Amino acid sequence: MSNEIVSLRPYRPVGLSRPRIMGVLNMTPDSFSDGGLFTQIDAAIARGAELVAAGAQLIDVGGESTRPGAERLPVEEEQRRVLPVIEALTDRGIPVSIDTMNASTALAAAERGVVLINDVSGGLADEGMPRVAAETGLHFVAMHWRGPSKTMDENSVYENVLKDVRNELKNRVAELIINGVRPDRIILDPGIGFAKTTVHNWKLLSNLAALETIGYPILIGASRKRFLGTLLPKEAPTTDRDPATATISALAAQAGVWGIRVHDVAGTKAALDVWEAMQP
Repeated sequence: MSNEIVSLRPYRPVGLSRPRIMGVLNMTPDSFSDGGLFTQIDAAIARGAELVAAGAQLIDVGGESTRPGAERLPVEEEQRRVLPVIEALTDRGIPVSIDTMNASTALAAAERGVVLINDVSGGLADEGMPRVAAETGLHFVAMHWRGPSKTMDENSVYENVLKDVRNELKNRVAELIINGVRPDRIILDPGIGFAKTTVHNWKLLSNLAALETIGYPILIGASRKRFLGTLLPKEAPTTDRDPATATISALAAQAGVWGIRVHDVAGTKAALDVWEAMQP
């Protein structure tokens, strides 16, 4: 099952493939969207099963918040949060990915059966991460990253955001391959909301085809992010951003992305059902 879930299709196939839905499971008390809701192990396990029932093909478990301004978390605390949940979900046959910037956490998660490492730093935050990705042979999401969440807003200066992000992702791919990561295991994420302004985010989302010309599958993680809040009344809760997220999911599917990382799995599944029904 897990190989089928994360198998990589060729770039620009004949006809578009339905993107995989990666359901977000935050084991964090300070997440921008659902902090504190799933910090208890039993609640997190139930949430993972709920996301699968709603249509997720992969559950992305994370223990460290990467919201703007967040402080780094001690790795011991991260592992205390996520490892029991990962073990419980994989024991139930649920495909799981680990959302971490720490090589030791990625390795421990691999030993507990995850099928994918999702590193928002693309392997830059921990020099040991490329080695873990290479030695485990797991699929590896390398996100565009310009520094820790605490200071990332200071790095949102680009000469040309599309060109710069594209080139920086190409550099990450080259370095990962040099460090032994198999090219057919690499998935790229443009880092929506990370060291990006609202204008930058929309520019990237409207030019996904240009990012795909790098030649690697693309994962989009725009779910409930603050730039979507600009479309809503100022005091609207983050859950009100779900319809916009589902719309992005359908448009990203049309652009040919590999996967979509979302909180509201049911809403995105419905949007993808509509998109798929409209395909010629």
